Amino acid sequence: MIGASTLVCSLFVSQVNAQSAELTDVVKAGKQLNKTASQSQLQINKLSDKTLSKLQQFKTVNKEIQGLNVYNQQMQSQTSNQLIELQQIAQSMNQVSIIERQVSPLMSRMISTLAEFVKLDVPFLPIERSERIASLNEMLNRADVSVSEKFRRVLEAYQVEVDYGRTIEAYSGLLEVAGSERDVDFLRIGRISLVYQTRDGNHLGRWDQTSQSWETLPGDYRLGVNKALRIARKQLAPDLVLVPLLVNSRANNIDKSTSAKQNSVN
Repeated sequence: MIGASTLVCSLFVSQVNAQSAELTDVVKAGKQLNKTASQSQLQINKLSDKTLSKLQQFKTVNKEIQGLNVYNQQMQSQTSNQLIELQQIAQSMNQVSIIERQVSPLMSRMISTLAEFVKLDVPFLPIERSERIASLNEMLNRADVSVSEKFRRVLEAYQVEVDYGRTIEAYSGLLEVAGSERDVDFLRIGRISLVYQTRDGNHLGRWDQTSQSWETLPGDYRLGVNKALRIARKQLAPDLVLVPLLVNSRANNIDKSTSAKQNSVN
């Protein structure tokens, strides 16, 4: 009986040991499986991160492509407009020579007209005005002055002549009075009055546009002329002055006078 019990115990122990060994192998296999699964999960996570990164890069590049497409469309539109502008500029450049050929004769006629006007106008500042016209004629033949600058200078000369009609001015000069050349003070009020007075105040005169000559004025005008001269030189404030008017061809040769403020011709 003891031998049988011993045999049974030995078999039991052997069976337990075998089962224990199998359980150990199962545990090891489970651990290995978990380890493998963990590594696989890590690889999956890495692949997932790479996929997300690639997707994000794709979206970014796609947005850049869309932006570039819009930019290219805008550039194409601008390029088309620039080509149209270049064609217009080319046409304008082709017309520049034609315009210059038309402007040059126009300026020549304008200068000639201005010279004729000055010749027929009231003879104030004769040297200054004649030198201005001579300068324009000289400038017209210069090659180093652009057409636009020439035209600007001609228009400027016209503007100066226009301004003479609405300003008052006093200046000095030489004039033949009583048979001898004397220093006189000229007074110009627009183009409605041009008078002179000798420095000693003994002689007064006015320009008669009809006879194209100077006429002697009576001494009654001396006070008004002296006052107007001082106003023109800004030595007095603007005030009413009594001056003789120019006589035209339709006048009845009767002296006329006017009371006008200095600022009415400024």
